[in-house]
Amino acid sequence: MYPAQGDTALLIEALRRERPAPGIRLLDLGTGTGAVALAAAELGAAVTAVDLSRLALATTWLNARMRHLHLKLRHGDLTTPVAGRSFEFIVSNPPYVPSVLPGPPRRGIARAWDAGPTGRLLLDRICRQAPRLLTPGGVLLIVQSSLADPQATLAALRRAGLRAGLVAARTQRFGPVMSARADWFEEQRLIAPGAREETLVVVRGVRT
Repeated sequence: MYPAQGDTALLIEALRRERPAPGIRLLDLGTGTGAVALAAAELGAAVTAVDLSRLALATTWLNARMRHLHLKLRHGDLTTPVAGRSFEFIVSNPPYVPSVLPGPPRRGIARAWDAGPTGRLLLDRICRQAPRLLTPGGVLLIVQSSLADPQATLAALRRAGLRAGLVAARTQRFGPVMSARADWFEEQRLIAPGAREETLVVVRGVRT
């Protein structure tokens, strides 16, 4: 499994600043090892965690059990397992690393980060699907890299009827995955020549 990184910490910090009321319904899309879902449960939220990977869900279940926390786990593709439900909060740390592959990997650990040539394969789908599941006044929090065009996320959420803005940012050096692709990023003009940093941002959307 791919361990939690700086983007996860940034998303958890943004969620804690929201001070969600105990018992609110929260959906974690692409839960991975469950770090954000567990943080939400510790805040008192009623958490549903979704992932396409059965291994990820098994890891989340084990982590929740070790912390004596209750989560609803659902296997499937993004919002499909929770169709027809609504939530006061939706959070997501989706794959967003630009990749030479035109589509997502079918298997393997790269499914945790690869997101097509623009890094937006999952981001665009979340921006279309997640707003439909928010209650009036509901909040969507998405963390992503500056390389995957945060302005496109803002524009997509606004088209979906949300009031959207950036609420957190942190610049960090490339990790191993990003460093291995730095030359390709330069060729695609995703970074300036010699740049080896990205800015992580949290996008917040509110259903008005």
